[in-house]
Amino acid sequence: MLTLILLIAALAGLLVVMRREAGALPALGVLAVTGLASLLFASSLLGGLLLVGAALVAVAGLPTLRIRWLSPRLFALFKKVAPRVSETERIALEAGTVAWDGELFTGRPDWQALLGYRDEGLTEQEQAFLHHQCSVAAGMCNAWEIARERADLPQELWEYLKKEGFFGMIIPKAYGGLGFSAKAQSLVLQKLSVSETLMVTVGVPNSLGPGELLLKYGTEAQKDHYLPRLADGREIPCFGLTGPRAGSDATALPDTGVVCRQEVDGEQVLGLRLTFEKRWITLAPIASVVGLAFRLFDPEHLLGDEEDRGITLALIPRDTESMEIGRRHHPIGSPFLNGPIRGNDVFVPLDTIIGGPEMIGQGWRMLVECLSIGRCITLPSGATGTARYALGWSGGFARIRRQFNVPIAEMEGVQEPLARMAALAYVSRAAVYQTANTIDHGEKPAVPSAILKSQLTEFQRQILGDAMDIHGGKAVTLGPRNYLGIGYSANPVAITVEGANIMTRNLMIFGQGAIRCHPYVLEELAAKDADDLPAFDRAFFGHAGLVFGNAARALTQGLGLGRPGAPFDEVAAPYARDIARLSAGFGLCADAAMASLGSSLKQREMLSARLGDVLSNLYLASMTLKQWHEGDKVEGEAALLHYGCRFLLERAEQAFDELFDNLPNRALGRVLRIVVMPAGRRWKRPQDDLTREIAQAVSRDTALRHYLLEATWQENDGSRDNPLAHYNALLVTQERAESLYRTVNKAHAKGELPEDALHPEQKVEEAAKAGLISEEDATFMREREAAVLELLSVDDFEYDAFVTDKSKVLRHNAA
Repeated sequence: MLTLILLIAALAGLLVVMRREAGALPALGVLAVTGLASLLFASSLLGGLLLVGAALVAVAGLPTLRIRWLSPRLFALFKKVAPRVSETERIALEAGTVAWDGELFTGRPDWQALLGYRDEGLTEQEQAFLHHQCSVAAGMCNAWEIARERADLPQELWEYLKKEGFFGMIIPKAYGGLGFSAKAQSLVLQKLSVSETLMVTVGVPNSLGPGELLLKYGTEAQKDHYLPRLADGREIPCFGLTGPRAGSDATALPDTGVVCRQEVDGEQVLGLRLTFEKRWITLAPIASVVGLAFRLFDPEHLLGDEEDRGITLALIPRDTESMEIGRRHHPIGSPFLNGPIRGNDVFVPLDTIIGGPEMIGQGWRMLVECLSIGRCITLPSGATGTARYALGWSGGFARIRRQFNVPIAEMEGVQEPLARMAALAYVSRAAVYQTANTIDHGEKPAVPSAILKSQLTEFQRQILGDAMDIHGGKAVTLGPRNYLGIGYSANPVAITVEGANIMTRNLMIFGQGAIRCHPYVLEELAAKDADDLPAFDRAFFGHAGLVFGNAARALTQGLGLGRPGAPFDEVAAPYARDIARLSAGFGLCADAAMASLGSSLKQREMLSARLGDVLSNLYLASMTLKQWHEGDKVEGEAALLHYGCRFLLERAEQAFDELFDNLPNRALGRVLRIVVMPAGRRWKRPQDDLTREIAQAVSRDTALRHYLLEATWQENDGSRDNPLAHYNALLVTQERAESLYRTVNKAHAKGELPEDALHPEQKVEEAAKAGLISEEDATFMREREAAVLELLSVDDFEYDAFVTDKSKVLRHNAA
């Protein structure tokens, strides 16, 4: 019995030491004490084993001992098996900063570090702009008119966007811009997402492009000339990066620049001769200034000894001789201005290089540093805004659309997608807002930008599909009344651009995060490159301690032992504790995958994607908890928190499951499953009760619906009609209408109204005649049914309205 007690004491002591990552000395103490006690009072065999373990810990764990013989051997082996990091990869890895994403890699996330990013809210100017200017701009849009009649925004809207500074949100006030925070920029784009084309048109100049590049790297002369002109719309920018042979692999640019001299106005000018072909360049057809990425060569050594000077960025005026610009692509579902740019032997002076000659060859670093912020905001904000509008329309439609004498919002088949839409919109809003808040605190979130871009646009795809299902025929029939169909058909654009989701999920999130966010991997690689044994020793054995610590934390927390602290209320705390548990499992699995697969993990994209899925869901759940913690919690919001967190944590556990099943080393997969999920999976998809509660709330005039639709265009104050305003108005009087529907339908069922009174309007008239409802109620219902019918109606057109070549029209019934 004493032997068993000592064994348990040794194991428990080691688990405590490992959980705390206390180091070799405490572990040595536990083994030595229990080993000696066992030798003296219990089993000599157990005592011997424990003392042997103590000796091994001493040799491998005490720096003064291991540095003499173990560390040099490990260092030699590490040099052979460590993946080679190219200069391009190194630049990408060093770009941006690490914040909460790094905490999730540690396996012991510090919630106070996350909560330390306090939300200061918006300034009065930002709030006023969001309320007024954004509403005016949204009110000038009609999806059908923009997509089918104009293939562009209206002229008066272009003028308004320029006048009010929409293109200068990121430009400081000193240069004539608005100088908005990242949070304000995100909320503006969410509100403008009522029109996909409007959001893209405003978002792109404020994202990756000449404006941000000039701010960070431009010469003073370039800033003074261009930034005021970009801010007030005198210059419309675009940025040419992708081309026929360089898409996701932007470093494989085939576009070239050659340093040369050319006579200009009778003088010899040092400059660049550019040859390039770019595609899919947003705003290119109307851009007045073009940012261009190319590979620069100096074969005549006019600048120095190097011939290949690397990726370089330049800013080229539209009227530059030999540049072909102005043609358009036709993006699916949306007519936002997008097109090709070509040039053959285009000469530009050296001062067109962004940042001047000293920034030659720095183009890739400049791009990846800017991309981390722009990708965090533009498309994730657009996806979030689209989600919220789709939810508002769908909740309203589901309440006023009646079948079988009840609103379809009462049908569980409709409630399921409606609740899912609400939860995904809630998570999206929290994630993009809280990440923007970290940007306002100085972070440059590289890995979160990949998470938000891929995950939130995938949420958008799900939400728009659900919205189409709920609307049915209303949404599949295009026309001016259809507020959903154009955006639905344009959704693949968001999935594809700024890093296609397939590439982002399979290569970037974990592929970049495993090195960039890991507490030790970058240090180990740096020690290898510097041939620094002491630095390697510190990093490697710190890494080893992290592995043992994550294994102990994952196992004990999975068994319900030693729950971590969580600075949240009783609603959110259980989710925070489980995020910490799964974070430990994630850290362990990340190290296990890297150790077992080595450099081949790069090619194991499905495994990398599953690890990325775990990280993504933990990150989104964390942002949701922070939003809950800091928000003004409205009635019914707890249901959304429960739904969103359960949804995300269930997906994280599913990704773990698939990882364990597919690791090439099957024994390792089985061991990891036991350590990470010793009690099996904890989370299931949200229950039906939550679904019903949420669906009811978002399809009625409730505080929760108002909260979810904050900072969207809900007023009928523009030159175009606003369906969301109509739905909201109908929901305000929904209870009165429901009571009258019941009265009228009950009377019709009893035969108290004529049998041929089949339309709602007929039933109302007959009920008023019979004195079953008052004239006031009848008037109310007449006006309501007219509004309902307009919202349910779809458009029809002349027979040949969609034929561009009328000579090809088939007149099937000409006679």
